[in-house]
Amino acid sequence: MERIWTPWRIKYIMSEKPKTCIICDKAREKSDKENYVVHRGERAFIMLNLYPYNNGHLLVSPYQHEPSLELLGPETLNEMMSLVALGLRLLRRTMNPGGFNVGVNIGKPAGAGIDDHVHIHVVPRWEGDTNFMPIISETRVIPELLDSTYERLMGALKDVIAG
Repeated sequence: MERIWTPWRIKYIMSEKPKTCIICDKAREKSDKENYVVHRGERAFIMLNLYPYNNGHLLVSPYQHEPSLELLGPETLNEMMSLVALGLRLLRRTMNPGGFNVGVNIGKPAGAGIDDHVHIHVVPRWEGDTNFMPIISETRVIPELLDSTYERLMGALKDVIAG
Protein backbone atom coordinates (compact mmCIF):
# COMPACT_ATOMS: atom_id res chain seq x y z
CA MET A 1 0.00 0.00 0.00
CA GLU A 2 1.26 3.46 -0.93
CA ARG A 3 1.06 6.25 1.63
CA ILE A 4 0.56 9.92 1.01
CA TRP A 5 1.75 12.09 3.86
CA THR A 6 -0.32 15.19 4.62
CA PRO A 7 1.25 16.57 7.81
CA TRP A 8 -0.58 19.89 7.50
CA ARG A 9 -3.89 18.08 8.21
CA ILE A 10 -2.90 17.20 11.79
CA LYS A 11 -3.48 20.79 12.91
CA TYR A 12 -7.13 20.49 11.83
CA ILE A 13 -7.56 16.95 13.12
CA MET A 14 -6.23 17.82 16.57
CA SER A 15 -7.86 21.24 16.84
CA GLU A 16 -10.93 21.91 18.92
CA LYS A 17 -13.80 22.36 16.49
CA PRO A 18 -15.57 25.72 16.68
CA LYS A 19 -18.90 25.86 18.43
CA THR A 20 -19.78 28.97 16.46
CA CYS A 21 -20.38 29.41 12.74
CA ILE A 22 -17.04 29.43 10.92
CA ILE A 23 -18.46 31.59 8.11
CA CYS A 24 -19.79 34.21 10.55
CA ASP A 25 -16.49 34.12 12.45
CA LYS A 26 -14.45 34.76 9.28
CA ALA A 27 -16.81 37.52 8.16
CA ARG A 28 -16.58 39.26 11.54
CA GLU A 29 -12.80 39.09 11.80
CA LYS A 30 -10.74 41.71 9.99
CA SER A 31 -7.87 39.30 9.19
CA ASP A 32 -8.75 38.87 5.54
CA LYS A 33 -5.37 37.52 4.45
CA GLU A 34 -5.22 34.94 7.27
CA ASN A 35 -8.84 33.94 6.59
CA TYR A 36 -8.37 33.91 2.80
CA VAL A 37 -11.14 36.47 2.30
CA VAL A 38 -10.74 37.56 -1.31
CA HIS A 39 -13.40 40.27 -1.57
CA ARG A 40 -16.03 41.88 0.67
CA GLY A 41 -19.30 43.26 -0.62
CA GLU A 42 -22.03 45.05 1.28
CA ARG A 43 -24.12 41.94 1.97
CA ALA A 44 -21.83 39.03 1.01
CA PHE A 45 -18.18 38.10 0.57
CA ILE A 46 -15.85 35.71 -1.28
CA MET A 47 -13.28 33.50 0.44
CA LEU A 48 -11.17 30.51 -0.47
CA ASN A 49 -12.44 27.17 0.77
CA LEU A 50 -10.02 25.83 3.42
CA TYR A 51 -10.75 22.26 2.27
CA PRO A 52 -11.01 22.69 -1.51
CA TYR A 53 -12.17 20.20 -4.11
CA ASN A 54 -9.75 21.88 -6.52
CA ASN A 55 -7.30 24.78 -6.53
CA GLY A 56 -9.13 28.09 -6.50
CA HIS A 57 -12.31 26.67 -4.88
CA LEU A 58 -14.21 29.76 -3.72
CA LEU A 59 -17.14 30.21 -1.34
CA VAL A 60 -19.58 33.09 -1.79
CA SER A 61 -21.36 33.64 1.50
CA PRO A 62 -23.86 36.18 2.82
CA TYR A 63 -23.03 37.96 6.07
CA GLN A 64 -26.56 37.07 7.16
CA HIS A 65 -26.61 33.72 8.98
CA GLU A 66 -29.34 31.66 7.28
CA PRO A 67 -29.46 27.99 6.29
CA SER A 68 -31.11 28.44 2.88
CA LEU A 69 -31.32 30.85 -0.04
CA GLU A 70 -35.05 31.54 0.18
CA LEU A 71 -34.51 33.13 3.61
CA LEU A 72 -32.32 35.87 2.10
CA GLY A 73 -33.63 39.12 0.66
CA PRO A 74 -33.40 40.00 -3.04
CA GLU A 75 -30.54 42.48 -2.48
CA THR A 76 -28.42 39.80 -0.81
CA LEU A 77 -29.25 37.21 -3.47
CA ASN A 78 -28.39 39.68 -6.25
CA GLU A 79 -25.09 40.57 -4.64
CA MET A 80 -24.22 36.90 -4.12
CA MET A 81 -24.73 36.21 -7.83
CA SER A 82 -22.68 39.28 -8.73
CA LEU A 83 -19.90 37.92 -6.51
CA VAL A 84 -20.17 34.51 -8.18
CA ALA A 85 -19.64 36.28 -11.53
CA LEU A 86 -16.68 38.21 -10.07
CA GLY A 87 -15.21 34.93 -8.82
CA LEU A 88 -15.60 33.37 -12.27
CA ARG A 89 -13.84 36.31 -13.94
CA LEU A 90 -11.07 36.26 -11.34
CA LEU A 91 -10.47 32.52 -11.67
CA ARG A 92 -10.53 32.72 -15.49
CA ARG A 93 -7.90 35.48 -15.39
CA THR A 94 -5.59 33.81 -12.85
CA MET A 95 -6.02 30.06 -13.35
CA ASN A 96 -7.40 29.63 -16.87
CA PRO A 97 -9.80 26.76 -16.08
CA GLY A 98 -11.68 24.99 -18.85
CA GLY A 99 -14.94 25.06 -16.89
CA PHE A 100 -16.59 25.46 -13.49
CA ASN A 101 -18.90 23.76 -11.07
CA VAL A 102 -21.12 26.34 -9.33
CA GLY A 103 -23.57 25.12 -6.76
CA VAL A 104 -25.24 25.23 -3.38
CA ASN A 105 -25.68 22.32 -0.98
CA ILE A 106 -28.66 23.07 1.25
CA GLY A 107 -28.94 20.74 4.26
CA LYS A 108 -26.76 17.82 5.37
CA PRO A 109 -28.52 15.26 3.14
CA ALA A 110 -27.56 17.43 0.14
CA GLY A 111 -23.90 17.35 1.16
CA ALA A 112 -23.62 20.62 3.07
CA GLY A 113 -20.54 20.57 5.30
CA ILE A 114 -21.71 23.80 6.92
CA ASP A 115 -25.47 23.38 6.87
CA ASP A 116 -26.55 26.35 8.98
CA HIS A 117 -25.00 29.11 6.83
CA VAL A 118 -25.80 28.94 3.11
CA HIS A 119 -22.97 29.55 0.66
CA ILE A 120 -22.28 29.08 -3.04
CA HIS A 121 -19.34 26.97 -4.21
CA VAL A 122 -17.36 28.12 -7.26
CA VAL A 123 -14.99 25.33 -8.29
CA PRO A 124 -12.67 25.74 -11.28
CA ARG A 125 -12.23 22.63 -13.43
CA TRP A 126 -9.66 21.50 -15.99
CA GLU A 127 -9.63 18.63 -18.48
CA GLY A 128 -8.25 15.62 -16.65
CA ASP A 129 -8.29 17.22 -13.20
CA THR A 130 -9.86 14.12 -11.70
CA ASN A 131 -7.93 10.93 -11.25
CA PHE A 132 -8.00 7.70 -9.29
CA MET A 133 -7.05 9.29 -5.94
CA PRO A 134 -10.54 10.35 -4.76
CA ILE A 135 -12.01 7.03 -5.88
CA ILE A 136 -9.39 4.61 -4.56
CA SER A 137 -8.09 6.38 -1.48
CA GLU A 138 -10.64 9.14 -0.77
CA THR A 139 -7.77 11.61 -1.20
CA ARG A 140 -7.67 14.82 -3.22
CA VAL A 141 -4.45 16.08 -4.73
CA ILE A 142 -4.28 19.89 -4.56
CA PRO A 143 -1.10 21.09 -6.31
CA GLU A 144 -0.93 24.65 -4.95
CA LEU A 145 -0.92 25.92 -1.35
CA LEU A 146 -3.79 28.20 -0.31
CA ASP A 147 -1.37 31.05 0.42
CA SER A 148 -0.08 30.94 -3.16
CA THR A 149 -3.58 30.77 -4.64
CA TYR A 150 -4.69 33.66 -2.43
CA GLU A 151 -1.74 35.84 -3.51
CA ARG A 152 -2.41 35.08 -7.16
CA LEU A 153 -6.11 36.01 -6.83
CA MET A 154 -5.39 39.18 -4.86
CA GLY A 155 -2.77 40.24 -7.42
CA ALA A 156 -5.42 40.28 -10.15
CA LEU A 157 -8.48 41.43 -8.19
CA LYS A 158 -8.29 45.20 -8.88
CA ASP A 159 -7.82 44.65 -12.62
CA VAL A 160 -10.73 42.20 -12.73
CA ILE A 161 -13.04 44.56 -10.81
CA ALA A 162 -12.02 47.46 -13.10
CA GLY A 163 -13.04 45.31 -16.03
